[in-house]
Amino acid sequence: MRKALIVGIDYYDQISSLGGAVNDAYSVKSVLGRNADGTLNFAQPMLMTSTGPDSMVTRIQLREAVEELFRDDAEISLFYFAGHGYIDGTGGFLCASDCEAGHDGLSLAEVMTLANNSPAKNKVIILDSCHGGVVGSHTGTQQVSEIADGVTILTASTADQYAMETGEGSGVFTSLLVDALSGAAANLVGSITPGSVYAHIDQSLGNWAQRPVFKTNVKKFVSLREAEAPIDLADLQKLTALFKKPDYQLHLDPSYEPERSGREDASIPPPDPAKNADFAVLQNLVKVNLVRPVGAPHMWHAAMESKGCELTVLGQHYWNLVQKELI
Repeated sequence: MRKALIVGIDYYDQISSLGGAVNDAYSVKSVLGRNADGTLNFAQPMLMTSTGPDSMVTRIQLREAVEELFRDDAEISLFYFAGHGYIDGTGGFLCASDCEAGHDGLSLAEVMTLANNSPAKNKVIILDSCHGGVVGSHTGTQQVSEIADGVTILTASTADQYAMETGEGSGVFTSLLVDALSGAAANLVGSITPGSVYAHIDQSLGNWAQRPVFKTNVKKFVSLREAEAPIDLADLQKLTALFKKPDYQLHLDPSYEPERSGREDASIPPPDPAKNADFAVLQNLVKVNLVRPVGAPHMWHAAMESKGCELTVLGQHYWNLVQKELI
């Protein structure tokens, strides 16, 4: 069971309202609902949005929904919040529609207590709100984190920063989050983890922009979504068949290249169907930076000039994963 609570609050009764949080919540719900192949991912995620006085998300409602999210022994329980955040000397808060000051919102300490005590195997908290980076910190001592086993936190900004909007009705952070979940943060087997999402967001923001915060206490990352893999798994698993060891250099010759112009020297051997099949796999591995030609600009030249190819550093990493039957 994969559970998700997705909250977007634009309307605030007493404090200034927002313009993109609800759009962000719908975008996250849309991308998390199904994997790239159409299979269910987070089935029927709970969506709470507030756009006006008739659809307020109160503090009590928010607190009860978070409590329900973390109640079960789910494979993953994911909490996403877009809205106002607040911080003072006692800690951070998520502002509900009925907040009057900010410190009367849902305290992040409560959220962390519910997540830390949850029987769910993986607890993921994603906050697109100002000052969200304080979550998980010990009250009064931001340098000390209190994160139980299986908890991962990803926030739009540090404890001292504001979360910015794009000007197009969405937050900068959530726009990058959705981009990552859509496939930009997928590895070569299509899995998108919290770590790869953070890396994508971090690399996409300038040094002077808001800085995302990532905190985790897990033994192994869970996949948040499965995207379309950039290479077939069968091709990936041929790494160990084509290369005897990680630093092995595979010798090529013209028989690997299937195409002929008809003007080649008679000494050039004809295409070999078995080698042509291997060469097609090698070309696919080149496209994802796992293999590179040696002493030639392209694989075609490496074959026709009887040179070779080798694994890149990334290719050697995936060779080891295949060798250990981890993929």
